Amino acid sequence: MTAGTYQRIVLASRPRGEVQPDNFRLESAQLPQLGDGQVLIRNHYLSLDPYMRGRMSEAKSYAATQAIGETMIGGTAGEVLASKHPKFAVGDMVVGMLGWAEMGVADGATLRKVDTTHIPLSAFLGVAGMPGMTAWYGLNHIMKPKAGDTILVSAASGAVGSVVGQLAKQQGCRAVGIAGGPDKCAYVVNELGFDACIDYKAGNLVDDLAAATPDGIDAIFENVGGAGFDAALPRMNAFGRVALCGMIAGYNGEDVSIRNMRHMLTSRLTIRGFIVSEHLDLWPQGLGELGALVASGKLKYRETVAPDLASAPEAFIGLLKGRNFGKQLVKLI
Repeated sequence: MTAGTYQRIVLASRPRGEVQPDNFRLESAQLPQLGDGQVLIRNHYLSLDPYMRGRMSEAKSYAATQAIGETMIGGTAGEVLASKHPKFAVGDMVVGMLGWAEMGVADGATLRKVDTTHIPLSAFLGVAGMPGMTAWYGLNHIMKPKAGDTILVSAASGAVGSVVGQLAKQQGCRAVGIAGGPDKCAYVVNELGFDACIDYKAGNLVDDLAAATPDGIDAIFENVGGAGFDAALPRMNAFGRVALCGMIAGYNGEDVSIRNMRHMLTSRLTIRGFIVSEHLDLWPQGLGELGALVASGKLKYRETVAPDLASAPEAFIGLLKGRNFGKQLVKLI
């Protein structure tokens, strides 16, 4: 970064199948002049999230397609360097959507000031940010658990799933996770406090899930789709609820079929997809509750941190393949 310029990563081409490093390009850009109501931010952390894969495609979706040649979309956390906005001062720490870039200019409407006294800045992109809010909303407003319910969480060691299970346990539920590999499963049970975790890579998904849910499943938080979801549907109790958050199994463009549809009828299930950014009215409540739990040590989290901007594409590809452990971040400072 030199005076008046900064580094950013743009989408160079749309992936066909799996994302490749050459779908991205690292380039220098000129800093724009700061206008009235705008804020200049030096990003400290970038958030990498599975939804970005969908934005890279031209397929119709709930949000605008990522434009070729423009900065890759994404959440950011950083420090205000200059401000022409009355609510933001130099030195304030803020969370926004400035994308894969060292710096950016935002208006105040898209920024949230955060207090890092008791919560690390990076956590506001994970457990105390959008992923945490996704977990909070899906659990409380769609799954609606009652004490004694059995809830199932796919991608249970990830940024969203790890929060779902911990919050469910605090509400008196039995929490069962699905994760990839013995290390992730051990973390889910021993550190996060889930009652059980099924390693989908062990090749015994159906039987292991049955053993972990002897009383059936009352609600599912679904991040993945595919084989895990197929195995879970026959185990659902009557009037079960499914919060459909993600379909990682199909993020490389594959169709994701559902093999056990009849159980949606016979068990009278409610399945609801949701996009957490459509429920901004609830964010102050949810983020307040999550922040208090993080600050008091009652909500645990883990981060995988890539070292610099240039490492973001490989880190993102790794995220889609499940190589990360917990929340995937890129550290710029």
